[in-house]
Formats: sequence, structure tokens, C-alpha cells
Amino acid sequence: MRLLLIEDYQPLARSLSRGLAEAGYGVDTAADGESGLSLAQRTAYDAIVLDLMLPRLDGYAVLERLRAARNAAGVIILTARQELDDRIKGLDLGADDYVVKPFAFSELLARIRSVIRRRQGQPQAVIAVGDLSIDTSARTVKRGARAIPLSTREYALLEYLALRRGQTVTRPEIVEHVYDFASAPASNVVDVYIGYLRRKIDRDFDVQLIHTRRGLGYSLGDPE
Repeated sequence: MRLLLIEDYQPLARSLSRGLAEAGYGVDTAADGESGLSLAQRTAYDAIVLDLMLPRLDGYAVLERLRAARNAAGVIILTARQELDDRIKGLDLGADDYVVKPFAFSELLARIRSVIRRRQGQPQAVIAVGDLSIDTSARTVKRGARAIPLSTREYALLEYLALRRGQTVTRPEIVEHVYDFASAPASNVVDVYIGYLRRKIDRDFDVQLIHTRRGLGYSLGDPE
């Protein structure tokens, strides 16, 4: 999943960016509100972690402009402001969640996962597609009673398809959201990893869950 971190305190920004990348996210960063807003307008992020006290354009203004433009990214406000009025203002402007500094990194990760799921219409941590079960908190996969080990890139692709289950997902959408594919040298990297997933998810089962929509893309589960 692709995240945008808008945070002007560079030691914290570097630490969070590194931690989020290690957790399997693609992370872009911005150190001021104007730069962050520009990035958010050009890229379809799954979630934005937004500080309030930003130079050039504060977090409230960034959030207000994003929601006025109907930007669909989940937004988590990250700030030292603890006053109730500040939280209410942020939520009223369209934030999905609010994390007060100092915070536990594990809590931030959990809130990011929750916001992304809710934005995709999946409030529960476990996504079921037929007898396939994807635990987005533990990042584990089972089909029936069988545990299916996946690489980081394979899991990222499967989770994105699962959050869009029943929908046709195009190759450009996958490249944009499953960040690791954007830097891959091979132009057919999406097709290659779909093949890897098919061998692990479908090969030994009667019901095939991964489908190719010729000329369009791929879907997981039956079309809605």
C-alpha cells in the first residue's frame, strides 16, 4: 500500500518513513503543507499521515483542500495538540483518525491498517474470499486449513486484490498502489507475480480464485 507522510520534524519523519517501509508500505514524504498537498493531488495514496503544525500550509488547510477536491485517501492526523477542540476540528474537516504525540509506533500501524480497510469497505482485520483468509493485522494467509507462506511482494499484491475483491484491478492500478512494483526492472512484473500467487493460492484447489480479465486486468473472487 502507498502512504504519504507529511511531517516537518525531520528526525521523526525519517524514523517513521523507515519504520513504515519495513512494515511493507511504500512511503513518500513531504516537509511542508504545500509540497504534501501537491503530492496528494498527483498520486492516489491509500492513506496520508498528516501533521498539523506545518510550514507554508498547515495540516487543517491541507485536509480541507483534499476533502474539497474529493480526495479519497484515508487521513490520519498526527500531532502534539491534545485539546478536544483540535481533534473535533480535524475530524469535522474529514480526517479518519487522530493520533497524539508521543505515540507507540505499533498503534500508528494499527490505525493505518484500520483506516485503509474502512476506506475499502472492509472494517474487519480478516478478509475472506471463498475459503481464502487474509489476516491483514498478522499479514498471514490461509486457504482452508493450509497456511500459505508469501513473500512481502506477493502478500502486498494479494492484499490489494483482496481489498478490491470482486472488482477488476488494472495493471497500472497495481503498480501505483503496490509500490514495490513501480521500481521493478521488468515491465511484466505484475503478470509474473500473479503467476506466483496462482501457483500458491489456486494450483492445488478445485476452485480458482484469481481471474484474468483479458485486456483489463485481474480480479480475486467472483465479479460483483
